[in-house]
Amino acid sequence: MTKRLLGRLMYGKRYNRVPWGQRVYVRPGERLIREAQWKRLIRSAPVMALADYERSRPLGEIEEFLSCMMCGESRQQPLFEPTGGNGWRYHVVRCPSCGFLYRNPNVRPERLGDLYATGYNSFLTGKYAANRQRRYDLTMKAFSPVFDEGKERRLLDFGSGVGLFLELAEQRGFESFGVDLSPESVAQANERLSKARTFHGAPEDVPEIAAGGFDVITLWSVLAHLPRPLDDFAKFRSLLAPGGVLLILTVNARSLLLKAYGSEWSGFTKNHLMFYSSETVPTLLRRTGFAGVAFAPHYGDTIEAGTTALPEDLRRRLRRNVELSDGGNMMRVLAFADEEAIGRWGGGPLTVHRFDT
Repeated sequence: MTKRLLGRLMYGKRYNRVPWGQRVYVRPGERLIREAQWKRLIRSAPVMALADYERSRPLGEIEEFLSCMMCGESRQQPLFEPTGGNGWRYHVVRCPSCGFLYRNPNVRPERLGDLYATGYNSFLTGKYAANRQRRYDLTMKAFSPVFDEGKERRLLDFGSGVGLFLELAEQRGFESFGVDLSPESVAQANERLSKARTFHGAPEDVPEIAAGGFDVITLWSVLAHLPRPLDDFAKFRSLLAPGGVLLILTVNARSLLLKAYGSEWSGFTKNHLMFYSSETVPTLLRRTGFAGVAFAPHYGDTIEAGTTALPEDLRRRLRRNVELSDGGNMMRVLAFADEEAIGRWGGGPLTVHRFDT
């Protein structure tokens, strides 16, 4: 019996009309099934010493073996082996101490540009880009009023791609800058933009950016691409002005879709290196000098925009299951540089989690 037929017998035809990405969240009982499935996987997967793990895995030309970036644990719990078009394949492990998921072996920082040197902007401007600005709008709305008015405020978009977000930042009045590793993307962004400017390379290589004083830094689907996140976030913290905030949108390592589909999860893409959750992002932020963090649940772009018409009972069930499991497929994060930032932007519906000093 095929999985598709089994699903129809279990859930009925009503759920066949629900978009594939939302079915896990609305079918009766599936959240509990997938969470039990995940717990069983964690219990059964072996835990290996790093030396033993290294002997069991090939090492590519641009790769290196790592211990956990969040807590330093060297032991490895192999879980997944994602594969994709053009023959790419890698291994994803879990830290048995703090639960962090990461690719191991990982890409060496000095070779990261190899992933973005050519052809990447065609990906960013194709199917992937069709609904990006809608996603930006929805996320900015979730963290209102941080992005409502940009006049006399400086913004840095790290990993700015072809400038799709910087267009919106311009419209809202921000003095906007961007950096990206793809020279093709930078060139295309600067053709698109009126006042904002993007640069190829790292923030410290650009005097206008290295000077800091940013009120907002944004990382749109960038965090999973960083091979040395502690170094990068210490740098971001130094670039923020007093009262500044950092916004992160990234794939969610607690996603119910990950728990359901394992190695076939959409978050395992060719260039993703590390996979964060609401349990591991605070460790990264606390260790790099931030004062606190807030999260906004992600129910799905088409659900939040109203373009997917679900019956009201299924809409309520979806929202409840996302909130109970912290299992939306994306994670939206607002990091606060200091107490001034918390006081200025931490009100309203946001629950701010302060870090111990």
